[in-house]
Amino acid sequence: MNMPQGQANKAAVWRYKGVTTDGTRRQQGTVEAATQDQAIARITKLGIIPTEVVNTSEAGGLNKELNLGFAKYPSKKDFAVMSRQLATMVTAGVSLTRALNIVVDQTPNQKLRDALRQCLTDIEGGKSFSDTMQEQSDIFPAIMIYMVRAGETGGFLDGALNTIASSFEADVRLQQQIKSAMAYPIVVLCIALLLVGVMLLTIVPTFKNMYDSMGAELPAITKVLVVMGQAAPIAIPILVIAIFVFAVWWRRNRKEVFIRRWWEPFKLKAPVFGKLNTNVALARFCRNFSSMLHAGVPITDALDIVGSTSGNYTIENATRTVSTEIQKGRRLADSMAMEPVFPNMLVQMVAIGEDSGAVDQMLDNAGRAYDEEAQSIAKQLTSLLEPIMILVLGVIVGFMVIALYMPMFDMFNAIDNM
Repeated sequence: MNMPQGQANKAAVWRYKGVTTDGTRRQQGTVEAATQDQAIARITKLGIIPTEVVNTSEAGGLNKELNLGFAKYPSKKDFAVMSRQLATMVTAGVSLTRALNIVVDQTPNQKLRDALRQCLTDIEGGKSFSDTMQEQSDIFPAIMIYMVRAGETGGFLDGALNTIASSFEADVRLQQQIKSAMAYPIVVLCIALLLVGVMLLTIVPTFKNMYDSMGAELPAITKVLVVMGQAAPIAIPILVIAIFVFAVWWRRNRKEVFIRRWWEPFKLKAPVFGKLNTNVALARFCRNFSSMLHAGVPITDALDIVGSTSGNYTIENATRTVSTEIQKGRRLADSMAMEPVFPNMLVQMVAIGEDSGAVDQMLDNAGRAYDEEAQSIAKQLTSLLEPIMILVLGVIVGFMVIALYMPMFDMFNAIDNM
């Protein structure tokens, strides 16, 4: 069961069978380890006496994990669940290695699961949790790495993990509430577009053939609809393909600087949704900034991290400027006051926090306020957009019905006047 020489330093998945140390229950599962001895040691740490340990990487193609390169990047929800599980177990006194071993088996996202397995292997090799996360910075968010490092340095890893979990959970909760509020208008819009497409492709050609056979003179509104119906078989497939291509391109390039430079500032100033986007970005900024200061991360490092994780190019640039001003000796509140993106209320709350020595608490309070305001705006938008979307749907259907039946009314009137 020894691994080939070429795989000696490469982690493999080991399937095991065994019994608990008290001999009352049989257990089976999988662990990640570079060698069989490491796998046995890890299984023993779980309180299991292994009776069989098999390297599944050598067991043939059917037992290997299928990986076609389409593994999904972990979402904030994945990090929130993972952080809460780790925080709960570490707070309860479970060792970090055992907690990671348990979380690995419960993590559905493949990229995050593989990253945690690598963390577990590196920790058993003598590295710290934050160092092994730093080596996989393309997976783990910077705020999580720095918070864990602060917790390890200060001896409060359980508290740091709890703070990380709470921060991610609050972010996920706000995103879900906004998505839920926007779901109805989006569904109505999709139904309207689908309805227009179906009518242009099926119903309009039928009516056109009928009018042509009757030799009827079509009103201008009907002529417009007929032209749209004639163009639809070509235009609609092209439009669908164009939307798909743009969606793929946007997904790959939306984080490029040349796009972020104009798109993300526009989001803060956009009609109707601008205030909502602003409050969401400020809530995330305040919440993350508060968490990092509370964990003891230096203020300039914290600003660099929360700027990059704010999700908005304008706030990211503003935090860089604030960090530079602080290094020159300015107070945090005075530096933030120089940037228009930070509202006066936030600046004043930070100033009060600096005077009282509770900047982290004031930022947390501000984050909660912006969070609640964002939820309120989302609900108001839903109440406003629902009747508007119904009106739009009614106008579209009404236009098409009138355009289709107007020539028939004209023909009936001509017949009655004969």
